[in-house]
Amino acid sequence: MSIPPSLPSRSAIRSASKSNAKRKPGRRGWRRIFSLKWILLGLLGMFLLGVAAFGVAYATTDIPKPNELANAQASIIYYSDGKTEMGRISEVNRESVPLTKIPLHVQRALLAAEDRTFYQNSGFSPSGIGRSVVVALRGGPTQGGSTITQQYVKNYFLTSDRTITRKAKEFIISIKIDQQESKNTILANYLNTIYYGRGATGIQTAAKAYFGVDASRLTVAQGALLASVIRGPQFYDPDLGPKQKASATARVNYVLDGMVTQGWLSAAERARTTFPKTLPQAKVSKAGTIGFVIHEVRTELATKLGLSVTEIDRGGLRITTTINRQAQAAAVKAVNDNMPTEKEAPKLHVGLTAIKPGDGAIVAMYGGKDYTGQPNSSTDAIMQGGSTFKVFGLLAALQKDISTKTKFDGRSPQYFPEFKDSTSKIPLIAKGGVKNFGSGSGEQFGKIDLRKATAHSVNTVFAQLNIKLADGGTRATGVYDAAILAGLPKDTAGLGTNMNNILGTASPHVIDMANAYATIAAQGQKATPYLIVKVTSANGGIDYKVKKQLTPAFDKKVTADVTDAMTQVVENGTGVGARALGRPAAGKTGTTNNTEAVWFDGFTPQLSAAVGIYKNLGHDEVTVKNGDVISSGDTPVDIWTAFMKGALKGQKVIDFPKRPGVGDSPVPTPTTAPPTAPTPAPTTHPPAPKPTTPTSPNHQTMRSPR
Repeated sequence: MSIPPSLPSRSAIRSASKSNAKRKPGRRGWRRIFSLKWILLGLLGMFLLGVAAFGVAYATTDIPKPNELANAQASIIYYSDGKTEMGRISEVNRESVPLTKIPLHVQRALLAAEDRTFYQNSGFSPSGIGRSVVVALRGGPTQGGSTITQQYVKNYFLTSDRTITRKAKEFIISIKIDQQESKNTILANYLNTIYYGRGATGIQTAAKAYFGVDASRLTVAQGALLASVIRGPQFYDPDLGPKQKASATARVNYVLDGMVTQGWLSAAERARTTFPKTLPQAKVSKAGTIGFVIHEVRTELATKLGLSVTEIDRGGLRITTTINRQAQAAAVKAVNDNMPTEKEAPKLHVGLTAIKPGDGAIVAMYGGKDYTGQPNSSTDAIMQGGSTFKVFGLLAALQKDISTKTKFDGRSPQYFPEFKDSTSKIPLIAKGGVKNFGSGSGEQFGKIDLRKATAHSVNTVFAQLNIKLADGGTRATGVYDAAILAGLPKDTAGLGTNMNNILGTASPHVIDMANAYATIAAQGQKATPYLIVKVTSANGGIDYKVKKQLTPAFDKKVTADVTDAMTQVVENGTGVGARALGRPAAGKTGTTNNTEAVWFDGFTPQLSAAVGIYKNLGHDEVTVKNGDVISSGDTPVDIWTAFMKGALKGQKVIDFPKRPGVGDSPVPTPTTAPPTAPTPAPTTHPPAPKPTTPTSPNHQTMRSPR
C-alpha cells in the first residue's frame, strides 16, 4: 500500500530527525527550553510545599472529643434578654446500642446506601474529594461521594460549612480515625450518632420513632428505609407527604438493589421485600401558648437563615428572640382573664401580636391556647378587617391634603351609585345603600368631621370619603395603596380596589394589622417584622445577627393627624374602654359582616398591638353560649388594654406628637359674629340630641360596622 503524497515518507522523517539533532537550538529554542525547565521546577516546588504543608497539618490536627459536641446539640431558644430559656426546639434523643445488637442486614443496608467499599477503603474517597474541591473552587453546589468515615467526621466532629478548609480537615481526621479505630467501631459510632429525623439521633431511637420496635428487630425493608432517610429526613420521611413517599420509595429500591449487587441479599428475598409501613409522626402536645412562638422561630430559621431541618433539630443552636418575657406573660394573662370559656363560646379563637414601632421586633405573640399543629391565630388565620381599614382611608386622605376636620353628611342610610352591588341579596346593598351601626336605619349624625366619624366609626361618612378619594373614578386605589404602604402584604386575601374596601372587606392576619398600625405609631417608618435577634451554633459555624429592614412610608405630619383621629376612638368613641390603660393610646375597633370577626388594634408610642377574635375560621357569628354577640368595643378592647398594661408596666409614659393639621387651611371654619345685645333663646326648636356611644353589641348586617 502506497503512502499518500501529502504525507512524508518514513525515510524522510528519519533523515529530518538526524539533521535536527545536529542543529543547535536558536534563540527562540533556548527560551522554550528554559521556560519548560522553570515550569517543571515550579511544579516540583509546589508539590514539595504541598507535601510539607500536608505533613504539618496532619501533625497538628487532633481528633476532637465527640462528647464535647454531642452534649451541645440541643437547640435552645431564649427570650429577648438572651438568658431566660423559652424552650428547646429538639432535645438530643439518643440511645446508643452496640453493633452486635444491630442486625447484619441493617448494617449492610446502610453500606449499600452510603459506602459499599467501606471495609476496603482507607476512610476517604479521593475522587469524591477531588470533585468537591473542583466544584467548590468554581462556586458550584455541594457534591456527594463521601465515605461513611468522612460523613461521621463531618456530622459528628466538624462544622457543616462547605469550604475547602473544612474538606481538608475532614480528609485528615478521616485518615487518622481510620488508622486509630476499627471499621466496626466507626460503623457503630456512625449508626449511633447520625440524625434520622423525627427528633431521633441514632439507630435505636430511629427504629422506635419510625416503626415502634427495638433496633435489633428491624427488618431488611425497615433498615433500607432508615438508610434512606439519613440523606435528608425532610425529603425522605414518607409520612411528610406524597412527594417524600415517592422519593423514599425510589431510594429504598436503590438500597435493596445495591444489596443484591453486593451479594448481601438474594434475588428471591429482594422480590419478596416491600416498602415498610411507618408509624405516624408523633405530634407535639400540650406545648402551651409558647409552642406557637417556637414554631414561628423554626419557620424563620428556615426561611431567613436557610437552615435545614437537620441543622435546626441538632445544630446546637443558641437563638435569642425578640419576645419579651413580661409582655408574653401579659398576653397570656389578658386572654385568659377576658376571653369567654370554651363552654361559653366553643370554637372561638383569638390572636394577639405586639410589635415595636420603628423596629419590627415581635414583642409578644398569642396564637392559641395550646400548640398541637393547629393554625396560629396570629400568623395563619385570616378574618375580615372590618372598620380597622378606615384608618387606611385616613392615611390616603391626608396624603391628598384632605383634612381630618373635613365634614361629611352622617345620615343613615345613604345611597351611592359607586356602592351598588347587583349580586347582593340584601336590597339595601343591591341599591348602593350604606348604613351606620345600630338597629333600624342606624345611628344618625349630622354634618361631622372625620375625627368624630373615626371615633364613632360612621360608615356613611367613610363611604363618601372613598368616593372623594377616587375623584370620579371607579377604583378605590387610595385605600389599597395606603394599606400596602403601611405594611399589609400585597397578597392579603380580598385586598383590592373595590369601592367598599375602606369598610374592611379584605382579610388580613393579626400580625399584619399590628405591623401596619406600628408604622403609624413610628411616625411613618415601616419595618419588616422579625422574631430572631441572633443565632450562634455550638460548633461556631453559625453567627447570625438580624439586619433590621426599615422603610419611610408616610410623612410625619400625615401619621400625626391620623394618630390624633385614632385617639378620639379611645377618648370618647367605640374603644373608650381602652382609657383604662392610663396613658396616651390610639386605636380602632372593627366588626365584620354578620359579626364573623371582631377587632381592636391600637398603639402607644412604644408598642403596637392587634387583637382579633373569630369563630370557626371566620365563618360563624362570634357569639357566646347565651346567644349574645361579642362586641368589638368590649372583649377585644378589654384584652388589648389588659395586655398593654402588663407589657408596658414600668415604662415611661410618652405623649403622641401634636396634631399639625394637614389640609386644614381650605376647610371652612365657623365665623363668630361680634357681640351684640342679648337675644332671647328660641323656644320653638329644642336642641338636637347628641349621638351617644352605643352600649349594644357592634353588629352590622350590611357592610362593615364599627
